[in-house]
Amino acid sequence: MIMLKTLEEIEQIKKPCQLIAKLYKEVLPQYIKPGVSTAELNDIIESYLIENGAEPATIGVGGPINPYPAGSCISVNDEVVHGIPKKENFLKEGDIVSVDVVARMNGYYGDAAITYPVGEIDEESQKLIDVTKEARRIGIEQMVAGNRLGDVGNAIQKYVESNGFSVVKDFAGHGVGKAMHEDPCIPNFGRKGRGIKIENGMVLALEPMVNIGSYKIDITNDGWTVVTKDGKRSAHFEHTVAIVDGKPVVLTELD
Repeated sequence: MIMLKTLEEIEQIKKPCQLIAKLYKEVLPQYIKPGVSTAELNDIIESYLIENGAEPATIGVGGPINPYPAGSCISVNDEVVHGIPKKENFLKEGDIVSVDVVARMNGYYGDAAITYPVGEIDEESQKLIDVTKEARRIGIEQMVAGNRLGDVGNAIQKYVESNGFSVVKDFAGHGVGKAMHEDPCIPNFGRKGRGIKIENGMVLALEPMVNIGSYKIDITNDGWTVVTKDGKRSAHFEHTVAIVDGKPVVLTELD
């Protein structure tokens, strides 16, 4: 069931979204460098959120059998999403690292992801980052009232594939609000004119995941970390977007 939000609720959702936006723009760039472990990055993220009145919402997701153990997902190179931060996993010159953070404030969630280069990276990796970020923008352009989710996915898929890359099909964007994952599911592929109609009051996390090679993925033995099946690199960009007055408003873009 899709939960449409009031303008007041959208303002509440915007608070954790802005916190994540500031984290990505003003805090993390100074720490994304060779020699830093993904566990160190996670510690910085968790401390930043808590100090600013938010909860790192990914801790414990998945229930008692295999709960997610960290306050962020940090995925390096061929890791697509849900990479678990580790003390022994150090960033190296030329890596790319995707950071995905969900924050909760006053019962409302914000969600965003970004892929950073570590030092100097090769041309193909830079193109991957650029294409994935642009695919997110192109998808958001389609998020106007009256369009359908198939229009969003189709625009993303066409752009990505025209650049010689592939979109991950096993994971998708989602609604967000009083829960981390709400309806609807938002694939990064699709057919124009198909799917749920976009309406005012929707708050949607749009998150293209783009691979250099095949779209096929595996999940590692930890039960969380998603990797490309062919071992080639992947990038991930995500914004939380509200539909207001028929148009998309990006809540995770720093004011």
